[in-house]
Amino acid sequence: MSEPAYIRALKDGTLKEKVERAAAMLAPCHVCPRTCMVGRPEGERGFCGLAGKAEVSSASPHFGEEACLVGFNGSGTIFFTGCNLKCIFCQNYEISHMMEGEEVGTPALGQVMLGLQDMGCHNINFVTPSHVVPQILAGVHWAAERGLKVPLVYNTSGYDSVETLAILNGVVDIYMPDLKSLDANFTQEMMSAPDYPEVVREAIREMHGQVGDLETDEQGIATRGLLVRHLVMPADLSTTRDAMRFLAREISGNTYVNVMAQYRPCGRAFEDPRINRSVTREEYNRALEIAEEEGITRLDQRAKHRLRFF
Repeated sequence: MSEPAYIRALKDGTLKEKVERAAAMLAPCHVCPRTCMVGRPEGERGFCGLAGKAEVSSASPHFGEEACLVGFNGSGTIFFTGCNLKCIFCQNYEISHMMEGEEVGTPALGQVMLGLQDMGCHNINFVTPSHVVPQILAGVHWAAERGLKVPLVYNTSGYDSVETLAILNGVVDIYMPDLKSLDANFTQEMMSAPDYPEVVREAIREMHGQVGDLETDEQGIATRGLLVRHLVMPADLSTTRDAMRFLAREISGNTYVNVMAQYRPCGRAFEDPRINRSVTREEYNRALEIAEEEGITRLDQRAKHRLRFF
């Protein structure tokens, strides 16, 4: 297996530089596109809900991720508390909105990474990392000095600053952004982010420019590259055709995409009649057809299975 990117950055000293550059973005905070400009190290909290330290809700080997991440021993997921998007329909509402989790410092976060590696996890999977990039980088540096050596997965909503992503260049091995919707009216109503369509396009361009198409080893386990998630929403509020056309024409026709069927009403979704139901079989199968019509054929194997038997 090829050496993870951050190991090289550790050896040449650039990882330490990146830790320092990211930490400086916390005061005033402009880590993510919200640019709240609060002093998080001094205890001020921005849109994400966090101050200077990261908070973790859970960490464990996870077997519900894509097969290329799970492999045989699971993906080492670390779920971070808070979120810079806070969709009203969030499937992890208790973590993102209700702020379930515990504060962790750099050594504790690094120990979590090493513990997941010791369990045999194929990667360290940072879930909802956009607002805690400085803390993650500090933890990676600490853990890498003590033997961390598995690939890093940046598992994000896609609402990421290109400036912050540039710091992650040469650190993150696998980017896994959501591509939620390219309808600005919908993203304004559902996540108070009318700029989400523009931001996510630029973020995915940057991610793909850094790591390219998804690569796997001889066992089918991801080692490097881009993997995009697209959650199908009721009544095509996820704008599937626009999303797949963007990926095929502006990113790569070989983009690995997981078209997901598991939407269900969570959080405040019951308040909106457009999203207070699950996706139908017909809606999901149509989304898969659209993906292939637009030239996206490298679909997650579970999606292909559902196309036949869902």
